[in-house]
Amino acid sequence: MRLNEITYTDAKPVDGYGPGFFRIGGEVIEGAVITGPLGTYLWAGYEDAEALIALARHIDVLFLGTGADIAHLPAALRSTLDEAGLGVEVMSSPSAARTYNVLLSEGRRIALAMLPT
Repeated sequence: MRLNEITYTDAKPVDGYGPGFFRIGGEVIEGAVITGPLGTYLWAGYEDAEALIALARHIDVLFLGTGADIAHLPAALRSTLDEAGLGVEVMSSPSAARTYNVLLSEGRRIALAMLPT
């Protein structure tokens, strides 16, 4: 059996979500949010690429929830994230939250940015 050392961060799981809000680590946050190894904080949305790029050296993958339905990222944002070398998986916010929780429980180096549903 192979054992891997896991380093836990300040990342918290997504406990729930609803119209316009997310509950992360027991705290209700209204609006768009980023959560991961650097903590949980409000996100200004697609225009705030710098907040996402700041995560690049701390994570392997960013899950980006686009709201109730999956949507394409704006081309400029996708280009900026690619140039920063940030791996991004785009999906609906509910799917992104579920995927993030599973991989967080495995000790993966991930973060989550979501627009509300």
